[in-house]
Amino acid sequence: MDTPAVTVVVPTRGRSAYLEVTLDSLLRQRTRTPYEILVVDDGATDATRELAGRVGVRCVSHGERRSLNAARNTGIRESRAPLVALVDDDVEAPPGWLEALAGGAERNPGAEAFGGPIRARLEGSAPRGCGREEPPITTLDLGPEDCEAEVVWGANFAVRRSAIERIGWFDERIVRPHGDEEEWLERLRTAGGRIVYLAEAGLDHRRTAADSRLAPLARSAFARGRGARASDRRRGRAPALAGELRVLLGCGWHTLRRACPQGVIMGAHSAGRVAEALRPRPASEDETA
Repeated sequence: MDTPAVTVVVPTRGRSAYLEVTLDSLLRQRTRTPYEILVVDDGATDATRELAGRVGVRCVSHGERRSLNAARNTGIRESRAPLVALVDDDVEAPPGWLEALAGGAERNPGAEAFGGPIRARLEGSAPRGCGREEPPITTLDLGPEDCEAEVVWGANFAVRRSAIERIGWFDERIVRPHGDEEEWLERLRTAGGRIVYLAEAGLDHRRTAADSRLAPLARSAFARGRGARASDRRRGRAPALAGELRVLLGCGWHTLRRACPQGVIMGAHSAGRVAEALRPRPASEDETA
């Protein structure tokens, strides 16, 4: 096998049904760029390793749960390419995604990190919205043209190996689901690094029909809210509790006034932030734990 130009790293933990769709889409890429796919199993107890073996994809296992950033670091260490693409295990990449990513990196030799559009795809009957709320899962759209960016998201994210060598590894102490890649990107920007958004390198961020219902979306939003508050606190940006409570009340008012089911999801995210703000912490607690 030729030395790959791109390694696609897929961190995962116990979501083999999602992972199967992701791997199938990555194996179907239409590209002239030599690439490899590497699954990093962060303590899964399901059929993740069997799935990877069945489709012929290398899988590295931690053996126990560590963190998303630990899985990213493992993938980068085990990769062979100068450009490492990091995608979540719940995405589906269209056939031209990898070629657009590799081409964008080639056109921007001075950039060290890249991202692309992330489109929400809720399968089945998703909760109705009123048009004023954000999508209930992570998305990114910076427009139809390539541009420099302050931040891109880990569901569709690529870094040059040379940037890791220059900036350092992803912080493995961050275990909550928020701010994990953002902390590294802040270090990159501080060191003068450039991030480029590649408008053609988009992919879909999926939720199955079962996970597109109101209850699972709200549970996920609550967890993200807790993670967001912990991330803000870690960086000294957390708003006062009174501000968090005002947002929560506003979400409740939005839901009732507009009869908007997705307002419940917004409220769950806000409630997660409030719960994290109220969580008692010893003075010596590591903010990243």
